[in-house]
Amino acid sequence: MNEKEMERYYTEEHEWVMPIGDEKVRIGITDYAAKALGDVVYVELPETASHVSPGDEIGTVESTKSASVIFAPISGKILSVNEELEDAPELVNEGPLNEGWMTEVQLSDPSELADLLTQEEYTQLVEKLEDEEEDNEEE
Repeated sequence: MNEKEMERYYTEEHEWVMPIGDEKVRIGITDYAAKALGDVVYVELPETASHVSPGDEIGTVESTKSASVIFAPISGKILSVNEELEDAPELVNEGPLNEGWMTEVQLSDPSELADLLTQEEYTQLVEKLEDEEEDNEEE
C-alpha cells in the first residue's frame, strides 16, 4: 500500500475512514469517540451486501454509559463487518483505529472522501471540543 492509502479521513461525528486499496475503505470510530463512550459492551453492525449512503445508520455501539449510532460517512456496498466485535466488543476501546474497526465498504463514489475531514482538521476539531469541555468543568 502506498502512503496515500494509509491516510485516514474523519467525520464531525467521530467516525474514521481509511482507504485500503481498490476503492475500498475500512470504517470505525475514533479514539475520542471510544473514550467518550466508556466501556463498550455491545456492537451492532450492518448487513453485508447492503448499500449505504452518507448519513445512513450503519450500526450502534452500546457502552456502560450510553448508546451511540454509527453513520455511514460515504456511499457504497458493505463488503464485510468485523465479526470479532460480536464476542469482543471491548476491542473498540482497546484499538478503535485498528482491531476495533467496524466495516469495510466498496466505494460507489471515491470523490466523497474529499468531503471528509483531514487528520489535521479532525485534530483541530477534537482540540476545540476538549477546550470546551475544560471550560465547562471550570464553571
